[in-house]
Amino acid sequence: MEGRKKSRRYIDYPRLGRKGVRRWLPSWRLWLGTCTFALACLAGLFAFVYAKIDIPNENALAAREATVYYWADGSQMVSVGAVNRQNVTLDKVPKHVQNAVIAAENATFYEDHGVSLTGIARAMVNMVSGGDTQGGSTITQQYVKNTYLSPDQTATRKVKEFIISLKVNNQKSKSDILRGYLNTSWFGRGSNGIQAAAHAYYGIDAKDINPSQGALLAALLKGSEQYDPGLSKANHARAVSRWKWILDRLVATGAMSKEERAQYREFPEPRPVTKPTSQAGQIGYLIDIANKFVKSATGLTDKDLARGGYRIHTTFDKQRTQRLEKSIGDVRKKNLDPRKRPSDTFVEFGAASVRPTDGAILALYGGADATRHFSNNADTTAVPAGSAFKPFVLATALQQEAEQYGDQPRPVDSPSQSDALLGALMQGSNVPFVQAGKKLGLERIRDLTLSLGLRKESLAQLEQTFPLGTSAPSAVRMASAYTTFANGGRHAEPYAVSKMTYQGKAVAGFERAEPQQVVTPAVAQVVTNMLAGLGWRNLPQDGTRTRVQPPAAAATEPGDRMKSAWFVGTPPPGGAADLAAGVRTAPAAGSGVRADRTPGAGDGAEPTTAITLFRNKPGAPQLLPLNGVGGPDTGLGTSLPPQVWAAYQNGT
Repeated sequence: MEGRKKSRRYIDYPRLGRKGVRRWLPSWRLWLGTCTFALACLAGLFAFVYAKIDIPNENALAAREATVYYWADGSQMVSVGAVNRQNVTLDKVPKHVQNAVIAAENATFYEDHGVSLTGIARAMVNMVSGGDTQGGSTITQQYVKNTYLSPDQTATRKVKEFIISLKVNNQKSKSDILRGYLNTSWFGRGSNGIQAAAHAYYGIDAKDINPSQGALLAALLKGSEQYDPGLSKANHARAVSRWKWILDRLVATGAMSKEERAQYREFPEPRPVTKPTSQAGQIGYLIDIANKFVKSATGLTDKDLARGGYRIHTTFDKQRTQRLEKSIGDVRKKNLDPRKRPSDTFVEFGAASVRPTDGAILALYGGADATRHFSNNADTTAVPAGSAFKPFVLATALQQEAEQYGDQPRPVDSPSQSDALLGALMQGSNVPFVQAGKKLGLERIRDLTLSLGLRKESLAQLEQTFPLGTSAPSAVRMASAYTTFANGGRHAEPYAVSKMTYQGKAVAGFERAEPQQVVTPAVAQVVTNMLAGLGWRNLPQDGTRTRVQPPAAAATEPGDRMKSAWFVGTPPPGGAADLAAGVRTAPAAGSGVRADRTPGAGDGAEPTTAITLFRNKPGAPQLLPLNGVGGPDTGLGTSLPPQVWAAYQNGT
């Protein structure tokens, strides 16, 4: 009998003596064994990784390189200096500041083990789904990220963060961790650490920060680009709200009494935002645009960029940028005299040049000096476009007709929306555009402008005045939209950085998408031909016209908008004679959407340039009127942007 006994299986699966579904259901012993084995493997793996990962050298932060920006030709534009960090001991940081930081960032700091499992799990899920990976970390984890790790948002880095945080928590005291965190955290305005931040925001040492100021500095740890009150009105509102929350949080955690909290009702306004002298002139504005593009392309933050070690190659042409700045300065000097005319005060220019073929931003003008005028006029969305918006309405009508009739001639008795708009543009009439909005549909016009590259947040409400240019796109986006017509109806998204490296390794995210066909080539040509006529009309009549080819251009009318003046021009690829002939090829009534000249001719090397003029008093909620700007002969300032364009093209 024993000889016939079967040897017992080590793993009873499929289960003997069971039938049907039960044969394939694991026993509780198998479940328990499998789970135990898996946990043992995980524990072994964790022990191995824990042993392999060491705490790096804390002094590495001080040795980090500056970030260098380069012009399009490869020459160095500016080096944004080494990390602005001044270490202080914890006894030089008031207890109320320490409490504010702990209350805002990690209320259980003194009790936890240095890591937040839920925070890391949430970050990993967000990483996979493309969401925010910054939130949910303990102070220890943030200190580790600040001091020991690269800014890469990868699973490997998250594992290192977890392990090193555990080791740091085991090997360092909570006081040492808090000191390190306060000395390495990014507070914005170029400041790493509480001492540099105290000087950047209040001009005092960290030891002199009062509880109200400390609450604001603690609020900045959530993200200075969102909570620095000096950057925008929206930032200011967010900063005030979080400042109040942190003070209330101090009361809730027992770190401040209600009586002391009652003393802090007035928001502690920081000093105005300043830029280092190395970013004087246009450099600060160029860096601003480049950084925005980098953050959009890579997901990096201002905090990440402040770590240094980057090499950022921009699309900016040094000679064009200098020429644009000089042209605006010369036109300002020639036409504006604030001492003579009060209406010439607070006059601002903004401008941008974008290459049609690929969307490269070649030059921009953000204001008189980035160290004195912080707002970037080339990127502001506060200046109504006026009549410079109307070609988008015309393009919508032409595109609709192109889709309706294709290559077939439009019936002679069929009313043409585009013919009416062509005439209205040349005559500066508004009524046909209001009517077009009703017939075409405001949504259709809006959708086309978005396809042309305008940002949704810059567009006005869809009211009957929408086709008249109540939207306020930036100069960069206006120039980009007009490149579509110069590029045969193809739109390339504007970009400011061609490539980027970090510590010698290429950073991903700078691959360029192919231009998208937004309108047909024929539609683009008709719009270009029409704009050519406007280019002739709007060029200054002081002899400049004989020295520069007339552009395909759009401009605001003197009576069109009382608070903005625009000129958007693209130099013709075929020369003045060719362009003049092009005006005569615009389709006659009943001919459909057709053009006789080859759409998109030229190599697209010459950029489209948008120039805007407006009056903006710092702190005022609205733009000031342009009445009287430059004297009685400037048409409410509308003649000044074309003068800038002509001088820019002439290189004078």
